[in-house]
Amino acid sequence: METSRDAPTVSGRRQWWALVGFAAAVFVAAAIGGLGVQGTTDEYASLRQPGWAPPSWLFGPVWSLLYALIAVAGWLVWRRVGFSPALWAWTAQLVLNAIWTPLFFGAGRYGLAFAEIVLMWLAIGLTVVLFARVSRVAAALLLPYWAWVTFAAALNLSIWQLNS
Repeated sequence: METSRDAPTVSGRRQWWALVGFAAAVFVAAAIGGLGVQGTTDEYASLRQPGWAPPSWLFGPVWSLLYALIAVAGWLVWRRVGFSPALWAWTAQLVLNAIWTPLFFGAGRYGLAFAEIVLMWLAIGLTVVLFARVSRVAAALLLPYWAWVTFAAALNLSIWQLNS
């Protein structure tokens, strides 16, 4: 772990612009994930689902909170060490996050979406480990996201099995 002596010096205004940049990156990932995928609420409702599946209205508020946590976590790590392997892992999991929705809803490829979400889960885990070396707070901010993706992977698997 780099010490504050080794960390890049960043002016106050630049720090806040960087936070806006991290929020924009997360927003873009979410938007890319949703491009061309209209009617997900109807599609989700039409699927055979396990009894423990949450209602579709829950996903929006949960993902909004998680995306905010993802952005802040990335920003906190950037403030300490700049662009580093930890942020490359953060970027990789964000790209995988953007890919899942079009696979599941747009293409209806539930099995492929499950394989992809497993990769995303692993990438989030790597990000948590790398973030913990830099900022325990940043790593902790990703834990609800990792937990939700764990739940989402189980739901994806169940929906794949029920709808094959």
